[in-house]
Amino acid sequence: MSRKSKRSRPPEPTAVPPPVEPSEPSALPPAPPPPERAAAVGVRLWLSAYKVEVVLFLVGFAVLASFSSQRFLRQSAAPHFVYQAQSWLEGRLDVDPQVLPNLEDWACVREVKGKKVRCEGRLLPGDRWYVSFPSFPAVVMLPFVALHGYQFNDTSFGVITGALALVSFYALLRSLSRRGESLRGQNENIALTLILAFGTLFFSCAIRGEVWFSAEVMGVALTCLYVRNAVGASRPVLAGLFFSMATLTRTPLLFAGLFFVLEALCPGPHRREQLQALASNWKPAVRKLGLFTLGAAPLASLAAAYNVYRFGRLGEFGHAFLYNNRVNVDIDRYGLFNLTYLARNLEAAFLKLPQVSWNPLRLGYDPHGLTLLLTLPLLIFLVIPKTRPRLHLNLWLTVAVCALPGLFYQNTGYMQFGFRFSLDYTPYLLLLFAVGGWSLRHRAVLAAVALGVLVNFWGAVAFPGLHGACSELVAGGPVGLRSPSPPRT
Repeated sequence: MSRKSKRSRPPEPTAVPPPVEPSEPSALPPAPPPPERAAAVGVRLWLSAYKVEVVLFLVGFAVLASFSSQRFLRQSAAPHFVYQAQSWLEGRLDVDPQVLPNLEDWACVREVKGKKVRCEGRLLPGDRWYVSFPSFPAVVMLPFVALHGYQFNDTSFGVITGALALVSFYALLRSLSRRGESLRGQNENIALTLILAFGTLFFSCAIRGEVWFSAEVMGVALTCLYVRNAVGASRPVLAGLFFSMATLTRTPLLFAGLFFVLEALCPGPHRREQLQALASNWKPAVRKLGLFTLGAAPLASLAAAYNVYRFGRLGEFGHAFLYNNRVNVDIDRYGLFNLTYLARNLEAAFLKLPQVSWNPLRLGYDPHGLTLLLTLPLLIFLVIPKTRPRLHLNLWLTVAVCALPGLFYQNTGYMQFGFRFSLDYTPYLLLLFAVGGWSLRHRAVLAAVALGVLVNFWGAVAFPGLHGACSELVAGGPVGLRSPSPPRT
């Protein structure tokens, strides 16, 4: 090859270095999702975690609202808590007597020589009117009354509270299952929740508003929240807080505090040894009791001060000052609680049977009560449980102390369908069944459940509440309630 051709050869190409990948620290973070998408994801995750609770709420609300019927669209005939809340918003601790919707179960206080006494005879300008019940339901209603005033619908509020109570009860059952205190699965817990909803007196109480039934239903919801935090004394501050809310809704629930005390001191099953061990290792139990008291103290202190202002006594909620009430004769003679009342309350709770008329054929009930063996037939299985786990004794003792006030009380609960005071301890009774070992598939259990649903369906349809009673009075029916006309002062 010639020199010339050798020189004309093109130069070799220069190697190009590969591109340098950016190192990991310098990589840009992914862009955050838009707020709308993040919120949607959060809602989906929440619904996925609590889908059973959501379905129970929706089913409970739909059924209770349907049976509430036209009542759902109007305020009840006894919206006492609405009037109490509105009075607070107006800056007064008593209730304006010029706006009272009726004279049913209001407390009237008169100052005589510096002493607070019940109003008697002609009303005077200085008389003060109050709701004669614990006031926590009025506290819950405050924001809604602030929007709607005296016209706030306590009936629909009661239906919503009832649906939330069912969710609270299911959450309690689920919590017991997760702790190993109950062997029930999800489907059985759902079934027990539906039994509370439609197979107990809860059904007829949750659909009508009115001060007495509203308090009972809210008491069920708060009881479930209390027990969930009290089991094992695991959350003493929250247990104390919900305990005070429950007590300031239904005073007999004060005695349910025994459940937390037992869970803190001797949860079982070896209670004797646990009590003996307290002598040398008492600090953990006392700490739990102290935290429980700390949780209950704020609301309890406010309620006690309010009672002293209204009635002159720490534990008086107003029934000693009922104005022109049929029970005043018994209260003046025997007091609010007395052994004299036991026989008639036991009859109302266990012996009252449906009234059958043959000509024409008609099925009726006594407005003083109806036996619990019909309104809660599962009761018979609690007497013969299959198992007696750790919670068995603590629940029974709590039922016993919660039942005593209603059995020695001056009033049977009239007017009512069934012994409504039993709702104070119905959650504990159903918990006893939940841990008692009876299968929900057992034929006898299924028959009892069916009977309970049928009887309480009858109560939800047949019991008129105060609206119906007032209509009877206007029509010249039996005298049982006073005409709802406002007082004149």
